[in-house]
Amino acid sequence: MNFKDLLGSELLFFDGAMGTMLQARGLKPGELPELWNFTHADIIKEVHTAYLEAGVNIIKTNTFGANRLKFAGTDIKTADVVAAGVRNAKEACANFEKAFVALDLGPTGKLLAPYGDLPFEEAVDIYGEIVRVGSAAGADLVLIETMSDTYETKAAILAVKENCDLPVVVTMTFDIDGKLLTGGDVAAAALMVEGLGADAIGFNCGLGPAQMQKLLPQLLKFTSLPIVLNPNAGLPVERDGKTCFDVGPEEFADLMYELISEGVSIAGGCCGTTPAHIGAMIAKCKGLPAGGRRDLNVTAVSSYGKAVVFGEVPLIIGERINPTGKPRLKEALQNADYDYICRLGLEQISAGSHILDVNVGMPGLDEVEALSKAVLALQGITDTPLQIDTSNYEAMERAMRLYNGKPMLNSVNGKAESLEKVLPLVKKYGAVVVALCLDDSGIPLDVAGRVAIAEKIIAKAAEYGISSRDIAVDPLALTISTGSENAKVACEVISAMSGRGINTVMGVSNISFGLPGRELINSVF
Repeated sequence: MNFKDLLGSELLFFDGAMGTMLQARGLKPGELPELWNFTHADIIKEVHTAYLEAGVNIIKTNTFGANRLKFAGTDIKTADVVAAGVRNAKEACANFEKAFVALDLGPTGKLLAPYGDLPFEEAVDIYGEIVRVGSAAGADLVLIETMSDTYETKAAILAVKENCDLPVVVTMTFDIDGKLLTGGDVAAAALMVEGLGADAIGFNCGLGPAQMQKLLPQLLKFTSLPIVLNPNAGLPVERDGKTCFDVGPEEFADLMYELISEGVSIAGGCCGTTPAHIGAMIAKCKGLPAGGRRDLNVTAVSSYGKAVVFGEVPLIIGERINPTGKPRLKEALQNADYDYICRLGLEQISAGSHILDVNVGMPGLDEVEALSKAVLALQGITDTPLQIDTSNYEAMERAMRLYNGKPMLNSVNGKAESLEKVLPLVKKYGAVVVALCLDDSGIPLDVAGRVAIAEKIIAKAAEYGISSRDIAVDPLALTISTGSENAKVACEVISAMSGRGINTVMGVSNISFGLPGRELINSVF
């Protein structure tokens, strides 16, 4: 029996705090708890065993802060610390059934741009080193926890996915208002994390069970993944000159019972929780069903800071960041003037755009570099989600990789090459993709032909594990100057796809191309 077999089928339990337990056993202020994997391995295993005896299924390795940035300037080797942490946990679990070891990844300790100076790919590499060692040492899953930045979370998830095949659980730390340290909200974070292929998602640290209960509905609304809750033992208070937490074991159990009953799949604890807290929770909640996966009928894209949901209101995608026919933008791209591109973006947002299309394709330009820099510049000054618009597959992947959120991608079409190149990237980076109704034979003139191509794309996407909710079909409106039926065909394709529950998107102004009075024609259409 492995972790994924049980996830969602029965209620599972994480352990509680490690730091709280080590402080009670003599860990000094400023001392690195991860070094106890060597110096006090017996105590580490003793703590693990105490939680296992309380009934937990999942033990977190004592590796939360084990990374090369935190060990910089010392002779401590990250690989040795991680291997020892996994070894201690595995030895503690050896005599218990249905006990899994979670390789624990915490924040690096540095902020990524635009809030700090840690490069994204360096963060991926830092986490990759830990994951390679931990998976080789025998971890059963990876826990990415206490994350307060969606960008660092993305780096960690990619590191796991690119360096092992273990399940990955992600828990993030929000404040009472549902905001991350870097400004992201629950919806934006959930959309990105699920899109990147995590196996479960939830909250840990920062809040107690009562405060997490206020945020849980948003998480349930924007993810279909199994939910994980590892709250603190309430909120910190000072008693007799010492900082402690205000929720005892029995109250913790009562509060967690209410939370688990709302659809949680894995429950545990964070700061201030002890085997007594976790044991009381398990005793009260063990018979409850797991929430498992749920059907999610939401299509949305996100930036680091907010989600934009399809279907609630008509969405406007601003398409002014495209050098075709724009000499000033061409000049800006040639001169790497990304401030001008940012101004174009802000102007469109002020005019009502919900999503910004970013296209930098022009002859003689390094599109891989330019598109990535444009995306980085724009996401540094706005929380409006971006649509990455390119037919250059290398530029497409690089931009989606560096994008901080769940992107929209323009586009895939019915050609074999497009399907084979684009869909794997859509799956890896969790994008909502625009599906163009064209193939090797061009754009069909009739409704049936375009619908057939759309259905072909949807079917092929399903083979890659891409949900139809992450596809928006573009019927490709052709100008009425070349055919009076073009407007009707586009509308009927939209109607046909909407009737199948598929989202649609269209360049409305294409209908008037080459004609006078374009604004009037566009508004009527």
